[in-house]
Amino acid sequence: MTSAIDNKPQAIHPHKFTLWVAMGSIVMMFAGLTSAYIVKKNQSNWLEFNLPIIFWYSTGIILLSSLTIQMAAKSFKAREMGRYRTLITLTAVLGLVFLAMQVWGFMDLESRDIALIGSKSNSAASFLLVITGLHMLHVLGGVIAILIIFARAYTSRVKNYSSLPIEMAATYWHFVDVLWIYLFIFYNWIG
Repeated sequence: MTSAIDNKPQAIHPHKFTLWVAMGSIVMMFAGLTSAYIVKKNQSNWLEFNLPIIFWYSTGIILLSSLTIQMAAKSFKAREMGRYRTLITLTAVLGLVFLAMQVWGFMDLESRDIALIGSKSNSAASFLLVITGLHMLHVLGGVIAILIIFARAYTSRVKNYSSLPIEMAATYWHFVDVLWIYLFIFYNWIG
């Protein structure tokens, strides 16, 4: 007895494809910005300064949040809804903590008289603000998506067990995590 094996490749879901295209565009934007940073750094008026120590802690927070969203996705697929709700809540909270820590880092720079904008600013600090600020906006977008998933986890009357939303949120969240790691390494050792 023989059986026919379907060798057709699995089609990627259109929403996932769109997400991957968007992430590719974001990568190109940050590649351009970090390239401009390197070019501008070679000018004589570039200000050298250390990143705020809180950026180190925020890096740990975003790494931890990547772990919690991965565990949330795994819990959702295992239908452990209580654990899923807890982990998705924790991920959203960690995302907000990351954003708050980034803002505190900018406040630390300002307290050290490193102006980020305005007539007293230096392009080094302004580049840091623009690049990191854009990353923060992307993290905020991820937090909003997670909060929507969070709201659905607590309010949905219809039990929809499609894992697509959490898979996409996890993919995007890992992406902004890796993007921050790249930026953090870039700021400290490359740029």
